[in-house]
Amino acid sequence: MTRRIRFNAFDMNCVAHQSPGLWRHPDDQSHRYTELSYWIELAKLLERGRFDGLFIADVLGTYDVYGGDDVAALRQGAQIPVADPLLLVSAMAAATEHLGFGITTGTGFEHPYPFARRLSTLDHLTGGRIGWNVVTGYLPSAARNFGEDDQLDHDERYDRADEYLEVLYKLWEGSWEDDAVVRDAARGVYVDPAKVHHIGHRGTHYTVPGIHLSEPSPQRTPTIYQAGASPRGVRFAAENAEAIFIAGPSQRILAQTVSRIRDALEAAGRDRYAARIYALATIITDATDEAAARKHEEYVSYASVEGGLVFMSGWMGIDLSAYDLDDPIGQVQSNAIQSAVAAFQEFDDDGREWTVRDIGRWAGIGGMGPVFTGSGGTVAELLLEWAEETDLDGFNLAYAITPGSFEDIVTHVIPELTARGAYATDYAPGTLREKLLARGDRLPAEHRGARYRLGGPDSTALPDAVSRPGSVLVP
Repeated sequence: MTRRIRFNAFDMNCVAHQSPGLWRHPDDQSHRYTELSYWIELAKLLERGRFDGLFIADVLGTYDVYGGDDVAALRQGAQIPVADPLLLVSAMAAATEHLGFGITTGTGFEHPYPFARRLSTLDHLTGGRIGWNVVTGYLPSAARNFGEDDQLDHDERYDRADEYLEVLYKLWEGSWEDDAVVRDAARGVYVDPAKVHHIGHRGTHYTVPGIHLSEPSPQRTPTIYQAGASPRGVRFAAENAEAIFIAGPSQRILAQTVSRIRDALEAAGRDRYAARIYALATIITDATDEAAARKHEEYVSYASVEGGLVFMSGWMGIDLSAYDLDDPIGQVQSNAIQSAVAAFQEFDDDGREWTVRDIGRWAGIGGMGPVFTGSGGTVAELLLEWAEETDLDGFNLAYAITPGSFEDIVTHVIPELTARGAYATDYAPGTLREKLLARGDRLPAEHRGARYRLGGPDSTALPDAVSRPGSVLVP
């Protein structure tokens, strides 16, 4: 049986998302990120290509590890300037019918109570097509601008995120009963107060005694996305995520990561395939292999080594400006970056030692994922091979130029995958959760969040709602 390939588009409300320097290419339109028309056009294109969704990343800080400041990031436009991703969704949803939207926000910089209403609102307005990418934060500059000296320790950030999710699950799943909104004009009752419950949460980080401000949306809890790769991040994802994004430059590394995640899903009491797993990748394609190779060479000529090093310094926590561009990577004092580069070198057949410049070039197109170059047929076969060898569900596709990279994928790659029976010919009905997992619009019973439903084992909603002032129905 042919494996089915799924696509998400990976973008950000900025320029130079994963390919620093490519904003200089004459066909790149990422500078239009401040125009609503750009996002509407992109959403329509992706729906034409039957993408699962548009996944929009975000940061609340600058990449200021390289050189010890944000000068290089600003010069390169490396995810700065950057605008809010949530405000794009309503317009794109109005222009599409099926496309999902995965929106990134951090658990460390906004109280869960107003955030719960914002996501419920988007789930209503999209007809249940909203997903939330849960991030705990990694840029020290973001923490400083919120009044902290630095980020919390890695595992402590996840501990706080656990409680953040607990509050949200209580609000989304355990506050309003499905039939609380009665709209009884004859009796003058819009909401039955007996069916709306205070959650009574008091924890280490948050105290939220009251009710959710929104009535139940199509999914109640938006589809949960996550991208943690550390042992603590994988455990968090296994307990919460329904779509998981990973990054790795080789089949070997991706296969190991996928296996760890699927084992963790089982350890969390869920099915091994209870979450879709997507790997970061960039596709450069054209009508022929030769045309695609020429396009790749052209893109490389615009890529910025400095911009790549800005990103790599931020991702790895090492100031690569302290080294000469031609220094061998063995001189960089970081086990993390050496292990990453060792993985990159799996693509090199000549066994040469990489330099700091090589790292910047590698990150110049597509960030930490592989770049697949070739005709539509060649790329389709590569994707099928990688998915088969790694047990991936699909790919989170970054762009070299936008929307050109996505247009090329829709034109050249998707028809080839479809002809091989490896790509959906139409969207499934239902919400984003149903489209992705085919298990209904709401959280399945074995998911952590389902435990907080009214009457569930972890529900803390007040059982005596009718005893509260004003809770008696008007006769």
